[in-house]
Amino acid sequence: MQKHWWQKTVVYQIYPRSFMDSNADGIGDLQGVISKLDYLRELGIGCIWLSPVYQSPMDDNGYDISDYRAIAGIFGEMTDMDELLSEAEKRGIKIVMDLVVNHTSDEHAWFVESRKSKDNEYRDYYIWRDEPNELKSIFSGSAWEFDEATGQYFLHLFSKRQPDLNWENPKVHAEVYDMMNFWIDKGIGGFRMDVIDLIGKEVDKEITGNGPKLHDYLHEMNRATFGAKDLLTVGETWGATPEIAELYSAPEREELSMVFQFEHISSVYPENGDKWESGRLSVPKLKEIFAKWQSLENGWNSLFWNNHDLPRIVSNWGNDGKYRVASAKAFAILLHLMKGTPYIYQGEELGMTNFPFTDFAQVDDVESRNWAAEARTKGWSEDKIMDAIRRIGRDNARTPMQWTAGENAGFTSGKPWLAVNPNYTEINADKAVSDENSVFYTYKKLIELRHQHDWVVYGEFELLESAPEVFAYLRKYEGKKYLVVANLSDEQNSFKSGFVPKQLLVHNYELMAEISQVNLMPWEAFACEVE
Repeated sequence: MQKHWWQKTVVYQIYPRSFMDSNADGIGDLQGVISKLDYLRELGIGCIWLSPVYQSPMDDNGYDISDYRAIAGIFGEMTDMDELLSEAEKRGIKIVMDLVVNHTSDEHAWFVESRKSKDNEYRDYYIWRDEPNELKSIFSGSAWEFDEATGQYFLHLFSKRQPDLNWENPKVHAEVYDMMNFWIDKGIGGFRMDVIDLIGKEVDKEITGNGPKLHDYLHEMNRATFGAKDLLTVGETWGATPEIAELYSAPEREELSMVFQFEHISSVYPENGDKWESGRLSVPKLKEIFAKWQSLENGWNSLFWNNHDLPRIVSNWGNDGKYRVASAKAFAILLHLMKGTPYIYQGEELGMTNFPFTDFAQVDDVESRNWAAEARTKGWSEDKIMDAIRRIGRDNARTPMQWTAGENAGFTSGKPWLAVNPNYTEINADKAVSDENSVFYTYKKLIELRHQHDWVVYGEFELLESAPEVFAYLRKYEGKKYLVVANLSDEQNSFKSGFVPKQLLVHNYELMAEISQVNLMPWEAFACEVE
């Protein structure tokens, strides 16, 4: 098996408008990212996934791009981007750009032209129909918007200001590949591909995800852009199964390095898939899902709990009160010692929590706002709506990074674009870095283990039988065995094994009993080499 740098590294996602503000306008920017590179080097990450910084009207916070070759003024200029690439490289950190090519902004020059007339040369860059079908927007409502200028409807699987590109048009391919090569030539480390499983859609058959032409497009993209270079390419694929994931990431298929699958995330959704009605975590179901994905034979896994679209793991599935530190560490230990490339979302390494929303006026996210409007028509009370937003809303991940106990958590000296979580005086980077028992140092230790030990990267995975809320597995490599155990519960749980410990590698409690029969404390987790 060919080995790649992105198998041994840990990726850190930055949501730039919430990371660090350098010019007091209340919005994070590229110079702010540059100013925190030494912090990231200290943590040990080798790669940054940078959420979109392209020119955009910010209807969906940058995932609506109006110019792929320009930087949004709120983030800086292209010279700032070039400086970030250079400064990151000096610290051994690669930059992965967010590639959003399922759709553009309605302000992109292509769409401005496309809507002028039915015979415009850019008309077929987008998807137009005389009548809408039943396709729904992921952001609620119909996926079709009537455009009076030409009397037709255009497709938007997200906001109506995010028209979908027509991937059945070869000219769109050529434009996208040329743009990708522009960024590759700048020296980026790869691409995170936003909702890439939607580009193969067949609109008239109402097929959106995993369409029949999807893999042909990705193979062509690979050959036209990053294929000959060792870049990290990860696709966001909500509908992927392990079998589908191998189609994306099996090396001989020449498509992507890996995909983000969301089966573990959606395991708490009801049968109708409505995330707003999510239930409690089932640890037995979680174990079953991870065991299935860890058995991926001809492909590569991504490993994550959080991103800019998801609530904070410590609030969502952990205990962000009494056991905040222990549960944050437990989720880290459990995930980072599996096979695959781990992703850390900004603030996860501090154990940042969901925001305690009290008023709908505090909500910024377009998805949450659209959903709330729809929920009201279905008779949901304001209390029920706010409870769902507190648990699931995307703003939970987007509150400003908590750097210090000072004003606005040290994020900005201006007025932050989104309110800072009021717990910043207790949860912040300054405090974490000065406390050797903080969540930060557990993440740092886990990253060091990945760098130092090939078993973390390449070892086989074996799920072990255990109590329902205890997640235990073995990693096996070159005749050695490594045991990882996590109690995902507020209660004590027992764990029995016939293993003899050789060396404790990481642990989230100060003291630990003999592992042959451990009475696990709430949220206790550890890893050790065993015989």
